[in-house]
Amino acid sequence: MFIQPWDACLDPAEWRTWIAEGHDFGLLSVNGPPGEPPVTVPTHFTGDGDHLLIHLARPNPAWKAIEHDPNVVFTVFGDYAFVPGPWRAKAGTSPTDGVPTSYYTAVQFVCRAHVVDDPEAKAELLRRQLAHFQPAGDHAPVAVDRPPYGRMLPGIRGLRLEVTDVRATFKYDDHKPVEQRGAVADRLDARGQGLDRSAARQQRRRLDRIGPWQP
Repeated sequence: MFIQPWDACLDPAEWRTWIAEGHDFGLLSVNGPPGEPPVTVPTHFTGDGDHLLIHLARPNPAWKAIEHDPNVVFTVFGDYAFVPGPWRAKAGTSPTDGVPTSYYTAVQFVCRAHVVDDPEAKAELLRRQLAHFQPAGDHAPVAVDRPPYGRMLPGIRGLRLEVTDVRATFKYDDHKPVEQRGAVADRLDARGQGLDRSAARQQRRRLDRIGPWQP
């Protein structure tokens, strides 16, 4: 993932906070065997210290790819918006001279995948995931010898993704003049399509922390 200096994460707490705000769905990317394309799998995940926890159906083609190469990338992205060219035109120039761009946040975890096949270990992985996604506990116990999960465990495999590196970008025109960044955030709020308002929140948050960009 290419990251311009002005789009870089300001500190590790920035991406950790963004993930913790509910960004728990991403894309697993695995190198395919020679002559085959990479395998990508959209999925929810939870964190466990320096690991990401995932489970996939046993027939998923990702398993063959992981056996070939356990070095994987997991990407989480959000708060994205398309910014039209006129919004980015320099002061005193024609609006049509402005060049459009995309705003977004993306966090890439570089990982080494460890397969979880032991029934009890898979049950514990599911318990951790349910504690995150259904904290009210409104589900049956996840136990190897009890329905409904006991009979379903053979149909899945777990993954513990050992995080070895993290790359994060917050791409919101932080190198542009302060007035222009604020005006774009206002326009995103006014347009209000898709994730416009969440992109505007990220832009204003970064603007408050950075102010004028200093190379």
